[in-house]
Amino acid sequence: MFDVSFLIGLVNTFGYLGIFLVSIIGSLSLFIPLPFFIVVMAAGATLNPLLVGIVAGIGATIGELLGYGVGIGMNYGHKKIAKKHSKKEIKKERAWMRIIRKWFHRRLGPLVIFIFAVTPLPDKIIGIFCGAVRYDIKKFFVSMLIGKIILSIILAYAGLYGLN
Repeated sequence: MFDVSFLIGLVNTFGYLGIFLVSIIGSLSLFIPLPFFIVVMAAGATLNPLLVGIVAGIGATIGELLGYGVGIGMNYGHKKIAKKHSKKEIKKERAWMRIIRKWFHRRLGPLVIFIFAVTPLPDKIIGIFCGAVRYDIKKFFVSMLIGKIILSIILAYAGLYGLN
């Protein structure tokens, strides 16, 4: 398990910059969950919770771009592997990807990203998916940013009212 005292030390030493760094570090982790939300709650009890939430949301969103990049890499690697399959299989798979990509781009992409960002759902999965289907990175970033800021503000205020 990860030692939370290191993350708290960053916040104690650097204040809002520490929260920003903790949020980036916490969101960079793909498979090992880091308890940076605990730090956001604790910081909300001692600093301005609105600013803590905004700074933490921005940092967490920047960290989530790693998942997006992994998705792009998976897409690239998939193309290399696809060369070994028959053209019929590749056409069938491309048809499915076009359908999924079209649905996601035209319909519910921003809403799905927002829901994953603002809830405890595993948002790394949606980031990897968005990278794999080449979803517009600006739309991904804005939807993730709004959700992460809202979640972080809620956590910071929970820390303010729950820890005092």
